Amino acid sequence: MIRTILIDDEPLARDIVRHYLTSHPEVEIVAECADGFEGLKAIAQHQPDLIFLDVQMPKISGFEMLELVDNRPAVIFTTAYDEYAIKAFEVNAVDYLLKPIEQERFETAMKKIPGKLNQGQENEELLEAAAQSPMQNSRVVVKKDGAIKIIPVSEINYLEADDDYVKLSTTEGVFHKNKTMSFFERTLDASQFIRIHRSYIINLSQVTKIELKEKDSYIVLLKSDIWLPVSKTGYVKLKSALGM
Repeated sequence: MIRTILIDDEPLARDIVRHYLTSHPEVEIVAECADGFEGLKAIAQHQPDLIFLDVQMPKISGFEMLELVDNRPAVIFTTAYDEYAIKAFEVNAVDYLLKPIEQERFETAMKKIPGKLNQGQENEELLEAAAQSPMQNSRVVVKKDGAIKIIPVSEINYLEADDDYVKLSTTEGVFHKNKTMSFFERTLDASQFIRIHRSYIINLSQVTKIELKEKDSYIVLLKSDIWLPVSKTGYVKLKSALGM
């Protein structure tokens, strides 16, 4: 049996998928969820082989939810019109269904499932492509102590490399995201965030002072009263961004 979860805020959309699945006795629906928060809990509880995941949902998007899943199942995405989503799907050969979902297209997607059941962890490029959407690059969704926090990027003071994670220092405290510094350097607004060092990306609006520490070595002071090192390359980028 293929254990699956339907995650969609539209009851009608879930009804349609559930109806189409009646002709697939090899698939067992173990849960249905109306948003990403419910989806995270259900995935942790049931450990499904496959999920049908809506892209645009209230609270957090399907992509943001998927970023927070530790052991990702295979995914068939559903979407109404998200251009960034479709681009991501096509580039990464992950199947998707456009709403309203037609049965013939649904059956085509189902034929691909056997070869994808063990590829859930191979969605990183897809998630990065999706992060280019206006909604997602304006915020970061993190999980801390079992709770989900949505952080507007304007509230990030700086980002710091921390082993396999990136530490986000914000106005409300410190959070960790299982991403790379390069990911944030590519996806954050380059007019707002500058990588000043291999270990640091800063919010330009937080800069209060730049000082020479020693020959060809600079440090920057942020409004949060934190001093951070600036590399030679970072200093050039920082000067340009600040119009110095």
